[in-house]
Amino acid sequence: MTPTERRTSSALALIFSLRMLGLFLVLPVFALYADQLSGVTPTLVGVAIGVYGLTQAILQIPFGMLSDRFGRKPVIGLGLLIFAAGSAVAAVSTSIYGVIFGRALQGAGAIAGPVMALASDLTREEQRTKAMAMIGMSIGLSFAIAIIAAPTIEHWIGVPGMFWLIGALAIVGMGVLFTVVPTPAKTEPRDILPSEHDVYQNKKLRQINLGILCLHTILTANWVVVPLELNVYLPRPDHGLVYLPVVLLSIAAMIPLLTRVRKPKQQMPILLGSIALLGLAETLLIPATGINLWAIGIVLFLFFTAFNLLEALLPSLVSTHAPIEAKGAAMGMYSTSQFLGAFLGGALGGWIHEHVGIPGVFVMGSVVAGFWFLSVLKPEYSNKD
Repeated sequence: MTPTERRTSSALALIFSLRMLGLFLVLPVFALYADQLSGVTPTLVGVAIGVYGLTQAILQIPFGMLSDRFGRKPVIGLGLLIFAAGSAVAAVSTSIYGVIFGRALQGAGAIAGPVMALASDLTREEQRTKAMAMIGMSIGLSFAIAIIAAPTIEHWIGVPGMFWLIGALAIVGMGVLFTVVPTPAKTEPRDILPSEHDVYQNKKLRQINLGILCLHTILTANWVVVPLELNVYLPRPDHGLVYLPVVLLSIAAMIPLLTRVRKPKQQMPILLGSIALLGLAETLLIPATGINLWAIGIVLFLFFTAFNLLEALLPSLVSTHAPIEAKGAAMGMYSTSQFLGAFLGGALGGWIHEHVGIPGVFVMGSVVAGFWFLSVLKPEYSNKD
C-alpha cells in the first residue's frame, strides 16, 4: 500500500471502530444495569441491545446510495451526528423504552456502507482487500476492547455516563473524517444504474450477506445472556478479568490464519473452518455455563477466534464480488444484513431467555451456525465465476 492508502485505510478503520465501539460498549453491562430502568422485561432488554440493528438495516442501503450520489464524506458526517444524538437520548432516559428509542436513533446513523465504499474509492483494486480486512478487523477489535473495558468503565461512570462517552467518540470520528481522510475525486450526481440492480441479484453477494447476518445474530444473542452467566461467578467490575485473556489469546490464535485470507484457495477452507468453530463454541456454551468459570473462558476463546476471523474475511469477499461502479450499494446491502442480524439476535435472544432460559439462547446460536455452514457448501461462495 502507498502511504496515502495506509493513512486512509487506518483512518477509516478508526472511524468505523469508534462507532462500533460505541454500539458494543454497553453489551457486557446493559443486561445487568437494565433492572434499574422502569418497564423492563428480559425481552425488552434484548430489544434495547439489538434495536440499533433494525434502524441500521432499514437505512444502510439508502445511505449507501446517497453516498454514491452526493459523496461519501458528507453522508458519513451526517450519520455520525445522528449517532451522537441517539447516545444523548439513551444517556438521559430512565425507562427501557427511552433507551430503546436512543439505541434506535444511534442505529439511524447508518454509515457502515459509505465508509467501506469510501475505502474502495481511495485504494487501488489490488490493495482493496487489505483495506477491507483492516475495516473488518476493526469490528472485532472494537468488540474486544468493549467487552474488556466496559465493566471497569461502567464501575467508574455508570451506564448513562457510558452513553455520553459513546456520543463523544462519534464526534471524535467526525474530526478524523474531515481532517485525515482524503476526499475522492468529485463525480457528477447520477441516477441509479442497472449495475446497482445487479448487486441485489448477485448470488455470491447474497450468500455473503446471509453469512454476516448469521454471525451478528449469534453475537448479539450471546451478549444478552453471557454477562448474566459470568455474574454467577464474578462481581460485575471483574468480568474484564475473563474477557482480557480470552480476547488476547484468540487474537494470537487467529493471526496465522489471517495471513492466508488474501489467497483465494485458502478462503473457502478458512471460512468453513471458522463457521464450524463458531458452531462448536455455541454448542459447548450450553453445558459450559453450568460447570465453572474456566469452562466458560475456554469456550469464549473458541468463539472469539472464529468471530474475529469471519469479521476480517467477509468484507473482503464483498469487495471482490461487488461491481466497481456500485460498491456503495453493495456495501450498504452487506451492512444492512449485518445489522439486521444484530436486531434479530437481540430480540430473539431476549425472547428465548425470557421464555426458554439461557441454554436456549446457545441452542439457537448453534442452529444458526449449522444453517450457515450448510449454505456455504453451495457453489455461490466459490471465487470462480
